[in-house]
Amino acid sequence: MSSELMDALIILEKEKGISREVLIEAIEAALVSAYKRNFNQAQNVRVDLNLETGTMRVFARKEVVDEVFDSRLEISIDEARNINPSYEPGDMVELEVTPKEFGRIAAQTAKQVVTQRVREAERGIIYSEFVDREDDIMTGIVQRQDPRFIYVSLGKIEALLPQSEQMSNETYKPHDRIKVYLTKVEKTTKGPQIFVSRTHPGLLKRLFEIEVPEIYDGTVEIKSVAREAGDRSKISVATDYDDIDPVGACVGPKGARVQAIVDELKGEKIDIVEWSSDPVEFVANALSPSKVLDVIVNEDDKATTVIVPDYQLSLAIGKRGQNARLAAKLTGWKIDIKSETDAREAGIYPRDEVFDFEEEEELDESFDLLNEEIE
Repeated sequence: MSSELMDALIILEKEKGISREVLIEAIEAALVSAYKRNFNQAQNVRVDLNLETGTMRVFARKEVVDEVFDSRLEISIDEARNINPSYEPGDMVELEVTPKEFGRIAAQTAKQVVTQRVREAERGIIYSEFVDREDDIMTGIVQRQDPRFIYVSLGKIEALLPQSEQMSNETYKPHDRIKVYLTKVEKTTKGPQIFVSRTHPGLLKRLFEIEVPEIYDGTVEIKSVAREAGDRSKISVATDYDDIDPVGACVGPKGARVQAIVDELKGEKIDIVEWSSDPVEFVANALSPSKVLDVIVNEDDKATTVIVPDYQLSLAIGKRGQNARLAAKLTGWKIDIKSETDAREAGIYPRDEVFDFEEEEELDESFDLLNEEIE
């Protein structure tokens, strides 16, 4: 083996990040295979590579026995002791059997195996790099598409964006830059396979972490996310600091922060509400932008009955029930919405003790105006 090949191993180690030991092991395995195949040899052999001189030698490994039945695998005790008097039955003797013309054949045969091992090592490195980025967001470039997937380049590898994870309000063209959420990284025989999403609620959460410094540093926390991708989403936020408005922090000056996320999601509407440990307050907030008169809680069934003004009923329910559905997902409570008139007729409204929503209405009105400005 030439010293040039040894230099190449050093270059591969630096450029590909593959350890020289992995490459040497691959070459040795390839040379053993080449020797057996090209010289019709079945004996147990070992290849020794000298990294300093760049030379290689092939050794046949034979067991010392009293009586030889297979000369390819065994050597008599007398013959072994001619080599070294200390040999005993059961020891292994190594005899050099390097053919003169072995170098050229070995190089040709080893090339394919080494290439394969290098590819496998590269795949392992890529897998290790991306498996730690599951549930994270990355920017990719659309490469191509077929009926099943959009193929998105993430630099070292192409990720798969399944049709079910594509937003209905988006069209994807080659060379488009899009942010994607890594849902799964698998190790397969063909290398690592990465699945990404544009519809996952985690994408919305990560976008807010990027755009809102208070979320990134933990001052404001996203408690829950409910999303119908491409149409409307709701997130609930909270903070332990009395001097910080968590909703205002997410909205940003003149709505700049939330607008950047809306633009990234191609116009998906986003409702930001304040989280509360009190289900009455939380459910009322989650039904924003509608006004709420009362929330009746059934702890046993984890269900609520929400009373809204008659003129707000359709707004509270939302188009095709979307607002109520998202509010239920966001809070984890079942929500049954009734108009004020129906509630009075049913005798469940008004009650003696009703949650005071007056303070919330002022915030809701400001948020409604901001939503209208954004839309």
